[in-house]
Amino acid sequence: MSATAFIFARGGSKGVKNKNIYRVAGKPLIAHSIAGALASKSVSRVVVSTDDAQIAAAAREHGAEVLDRPAAFAGDTTPEIVAWRHAIDSFPELFKGADTQPFISLPATSPLRAPQDIDAAVERFRTHPCDILFSISPAHRNPHLNMVTVDSEGLIHIAIPGSAAVRRQDVPEMYDVTTCVYVGDANYIQSCARLMEGRVGHVIIPPERALDIDTYYDIHLAGLLLSHPFDPAGKGQP
Repeated sequence: MSATAFIFARGGSKGVKNKNIYRVAGKPLIAHSIAGALASKSVSRVVVSTDDAQIAAAAREHGAEVLDRPAAFAGDTTPEIVAWRHAIDSFPELFKGADTQPFISLPATSPLRAPQDIDAAVERFRTHPCDILFSISPAHRNPHLNMVTVDSEGLIHIAIPGSAAVRRQDVPEMYDVTTCVYVGDANYIQSCARLMEGRVGHVIIPPERALDIDTYYDIHLAGLLLSHPFDPAGKGQP
């Protein structure tokens, strides 16, 4: 099934000025997510929800439609689920009746996401019943082993105390929640108090595609990886 994917990109970013249209590997950041979505087998249409005219222009230039987001849904402290609900309300034909689609959100801050990651998430949502699905990636650190807290005396302690483990193999595997892709049931999104309160499924994204842009350092890494993609089979060698 070809579905509609949404990208939520408000103006006024703080960490990186004009982050969603900052040029990365030759084109605006948001353009990478639009291109990846349209290259997937699961998506035939991309809608960008934004309150910003420059983001809207970039979205249209790179093949997306635009949903004007009211300023009330685009504040610095506004939870993104509010914008999700606005999008669902704006396209009721997608989420009602016999041809109901899953709700798909593809954050613009994940430019390394591959089309197959989107397809894997949609397929996983369809075959492993849940209310919403998050993308996750293997964590580099583990609170049972090598993540610590600092006490009032400046001394460090294992974040989850009581473990005698000295090797990664001895502790439960941990994952980071990535911003690559979210797939969910529109009715659940409209009614839940918190996204994590229901049945939350997952799809695993490899670390080389799980970068989330939040700082200028992340922008630098993204540019390098988009220009010189990491090849797991070649162990990263050019």
